Amino acid sequence: MNKKSMIGLTFVAALALAGPAAAAESTLDQIKSSKTLRLGYREGSIPFSFVGDDKQPRGYSIDLCKIVAEDLAKQLKLEKLDVQWVPVTAQNRFDALKSRKIDLECGNTTQTLSRRADFDFSLMTYVDGASLLFRKGEIPANSDHLTGQRIAVVAGTTTEKALEALGASAKLGASLVRVPDHGAALKALSEKQATAYAADRTVLVTTALASGSGKEFELSSAQFTYEPYGLTMRIDPALRLAVDRTLARLYRSGEIVPVFQRWFGPLGNPGEAIKVMFLLNGLPE
Repeated sequence: MNKKSMIGLTFVAALALAGPAAAAESTLDQIKSSKTLRLGYREGSIPFSFVGDDKQPRGYSIDLCKIVAEDLAKQLKLEKLDVQWVPVTAQNRFDALKSRKIDLECGNTTQTLSRRADFDFSLMTYVDGASLLFRKGEIPANSDHLTGQRIAVVAGTTTEKALEALGASAKLGASLVRVPDHGAALKALSEKQATAYAADRTVLVTTALASGSGKEFELSSAQFTYEPYGLTMRIDPALRLAVDRTLARLYRSGEIVPVFQRWFGPLGNPGEAIKVMFLLNGLPE
């Protein structure tokens, strides 16, 4: 065996012995070494994740992520954990995770089996379902009246996929007006560029109210999707466990109540689905 072959075999053997240690550093390890946590936020998904009058991220999911950051600092025994807020959209949020621009997405992202193949999700943070918002007095008697109409929807969302499926099965027969965010969708509805605006019910209500002209719209009673939200991250069991530990504690202890009321109080008491979600996800240590 010549010298070059010996060197090659030694290199291969070293890699084999290194095993997992040669793999990329985990997200939790990177957070600890950099003392920095990069959190992704949405700019217009009220009341989950949006920009307030002070130009800072605000919302229900934002508050949850702030508490997660505090707990992570304690768990990693860091005197200070620098939190960097990074804006993301419905279209680029997953790419931001893959490219490591963010470590955790703090929005209203729905958990699906296909998404879970590529990303980790926390325990459920909210349960919702998609519906349709119409201009006042224009809710149709049934879905047949939507045939040939235009429905505004944010591109890259599960609502868009659900509407595409309904259209493909000829159950709806409406065309989609794909827009970049919820503000653009409401604008399309207001200016009659669309007959309806489709999104999760909570988003529809709060977006309309935030516009200052909520009385100009009506929400359909129909609900055509199931949307279980979670905080999203790259696949990393250690980080997922750390995030879940925080959420489970909030649910078990009742500390979630003031956080929830802060953002959803104006919409009334939480429904039974939300109460059950908190109960079932308050996992014991």
